[in-house]
Amino acid sequence: MTIENPTTDTRSRTPQTDAAASASPAASEKDQDQNAADHSLDRQLEAVLMVADEPQGLVHLATAVGRPIAAVAASVARLVADFDGLRSTDGTQTVRRGFELREVAGGWRIYVRATHDVLVTDFVLTQNPSRLSQAALETLAVIAYKQPISRGQVASIRAVNVDSVVRTLLGRGLVTEAFTDSETGAINYATTDLLLTQLGINSLDELPHLSPLLDGGTDGFEDLL
Repeated sequence: MTIENPTTDTRSRTPQTDAAASASPAASEKDQDQNAADHSLDRQLEAVLMVADEPQGLVHLATAVGRPIAAVAASVARLVADFDGLRSTDGTQTVRRGFELREVAGGWRIYVRATHDVLVTDFVLTQNPSRLSQAALETLAVIAYKQPISRGQVASIRAVNVDSVVRTLLGRGLVTEAFTDSETGAINYATTDLLLTQLGINSLDELPHLSPLLDGGTDGFEDLL
């Protein structure tokens, strides 16, 4: 009796099954390419959001990375899940991060999780007591005298970029985000009670008058002279 080798039996093979078999490697390679592209986009957006001082809208993010809005929206959703410890970009479980990607004022921004606020505040105020730079002091003075004021307005008065400086002042607890302008979306900043404590005064009314201090550099301060 002859036993047929099933591996050589071609009776059940059809053009459709042959096509499906040959298409599988191509489909798998395509999936791998898509996963690699998604991973690259996720990391690009993560890098941009890590240094952003204000919430970033999907259109702005899409322009920054040169990708379609739909792809950016999908990437943001993956990052939210990744940071929250729900799943990573490759579908595996991840560790919940100490920060989160939060939607605020129509945009996205990375924030410290509320559960770590006390720890981070203590670190910034007591464990990291380095002195403020001259640029930070000048920016703090502008905010103190002109508050509430947006970062763009501060930059206009100082004629330099103040992104990192404002971030430092926020981290030190000397200024806070007062409100977001409903028309422009710009965050307006104000000083905190900590500044009053550090200066040894009870209110902003006790700040010295600017007239004898500016010596001609009055741009942006005319209303305070």
